[in-house]
Amino acid sequence: MPKATSDDIESEDMLATIATTTKHKTSHTVTKASTLSEMWLKKPSMSTSVKAKASTMKPTADAKGEPEANSSKARTTAAAEVALQENAVTQGILDTLETDTMGESWLEALKPEFKKPYFTQLKKFLAAENASQAIYPPAGNIYSWSRLTPLDQVKVVILGQDPYHNQGQAHGLSFSVLPPTKPPGSLKNIYKQLETDIPTFKAPQFGDLSPIAKQGVLWLNTSLTVRAHKAGSHSRKGWETFTAQVIRAILQREGEDSGVVFMAWGLPAQKTLASIGINKKKHLYLESAHPSPLSAHRGFLGNGHFRKANEWLAQKYGKEAAIDWTVISAK
Repeated sequence: MPKATSDDIESEDMLATIATTTKHKTSHTVTKASTLSEMWLKKPSMSTSVKAKASTMKPTADAKGEPEANSSKARTTAAAEVALQENAVTQGILDTLETDTMGESWLEALKPEFKKPYFTQLKKFLAAENASQAIYPPAGNIYSWSRLTPLDQVKVVILGQDPYHNQGQAHGLSFSVLPPTKPPGSLKNIYKQLETDIPTFKAPQFGDLSPIAKQGVLWLNTSLTVRAHKAGSHSRKGWETFTAQVIRAILQREGEDSGVVFMAWGLPAQKTLASIGINKKKHLYLESAHPSPLSAHRGFLGNGHFRKANEWLAQKYGKEAAIDWTVISAK
């Protein structure tokens, strides 16, 4: 999340935008999410904005015309004002993040979570982090999984850990990256297994899994944000409690068509699903090693999960229910 130089006027403009955004909480479009994301990205940096303000300040004079001795006090006051505005921008974004960017079906199911103490503490943590650190993914993409895969359309759940932590990678779906970023090692191994399971699949040069997500595949991380260049930095801050409730919302769906496929790759994903409790008579539960280059050869490659998922979906709901994994295949 790069920090851009900005002055107080831009901060005030952002605050006005926050107020406008708050008035229109009923819209959950990707366009609004993009706007919110841009606001987060443009949030002024403490160091740059303070430095800009300080550089334009001139020493004041006392009644005798002499420069004020304690000009540093004036700079400190200016810095405090800028910091207050920046914090207001961040808090405004965080206060409306769910209502402005979460898909409506998920928003309705998860709304009770937003008022719980753990979620309040999580938001405070994110505000503090964003005051001095870059955070990924951008704000508007934290809940992109909820817009691409509505609750009532979930067929497959693929559980990851936390987002990629380098710039231009994470965009809210586990294992997925946006162009022009090339597929990371774990995703390359996912492609290898897809080529084994689906004869017509050919690994693409890009890593955006959104077209698959739109078919009902929920690419979900247990932690939805991360500090730049520090894997696992937002773990055990509250996201795991929230994403466990995401999975419970799927399990609580009613009807004969509510069974789904769970793919648990690696011990963390397996422990998460075990703690929630998956009815293996109703759902297809598949587990293996993680697709990371460090572990893929210890059970991920050759697991047949994509083939097994499609066979189960076709048998339970009909051939049209199977996932077209080739939608991202190289041409």
